[in-house]
Amino acid sequence: MVPEIPLGRWVADLVDFLRDNLAFLFDAITWTISGLVSGLQWAFNFPPSLITIAVFILLAFWLRGAPFALYTLLAFLLIDSVGMWQATMDTLALVLIATLFAVAIGVPVGILAARNALVHAIVRPILDFMQTLPVFIYLLPAIMFFGIGTVPGAVATLVFAMPPAVRLTNLGIRQVDAEVVEAAHAFGATPNQILFRVQFPLALPTIMAGINQVIMLALSMVVIAGMAGAGGLGSQVVRSVSTVNIGLGAESGISVVILAIFLDRVSEALSTRGQPPS
Repeated sequence: MVPEIPLGRWVADLVDFLRDNLAFLFDAITWTISGLVSGLQWAFNFPPSLITIAVFILLAFWLRGAPFALYTLLAFLLIDSVGMWQATMDTLALVLIATLFAVAIGVPVGILAARNALVHAIVRPILDFMQTLPVFIYLLPAIMFFGIGTVPGAVATLVFAMPPAVRLTNLGIRQVDAEVVEAAHAFGATPNQILFRVQFPLALPTIMAGINQVIMLALSMVVIAGMAGAGGLGSQVVRSVSTVNIGLGAESGISVVILAIFLDRVSEALSTRGQPPS
């Protein structure tokens, strides 16, 4: 007979231990993320919606030209006309903050993994685990540590969205031509100079593709995080499902799609602009 392993109890005990002994850390994280998300939500919602839309149109025209600017105009006017403007801006703020933290953590880890075989060996199975874990599981520890609200949704989102930043940063730096690195070394460049002046610029398109994936995963997770009280479009989707409100589901769902297309095209354009000249 196979002995029973109380894995669930061990995990629960670990969570209780961390919550009891690292309360100061969780309070600091809560204060930081809550302040950043609230400030960005205020920045998006304080001006009249038409002014914010005009800013988005200028950004779209600068990055991708008139056709995308026209899409931005019509798409965000549609969001405003169906009453989803504030929820969409709240979601946008949450996605941007989660992406910022995911990239700030993921890119340095990817660099370390590319330059150190031991770090790569440790990080790879962790990333495999993170990318195969059911998305709803991310909400459980976040709620246990941070309660209900915006913060657990943001934490779960940044953890869920982080793996592409690590993987593609690692891949991009490893794919830099070894002869280029050897040439820089032959000219007397230090390891840090080779990293930041040779490898990182050449790997930037791949890294930006990873950031694009981080944004898309963050947006998908923010909707699920509505179950943890994160607000925004996620809460609207959850409410439409719980009340079987097809109209609300259609309005919130279309708003998610519009925001996803906008963020995808913007990040893709930034990735293209980030490529070094040939």
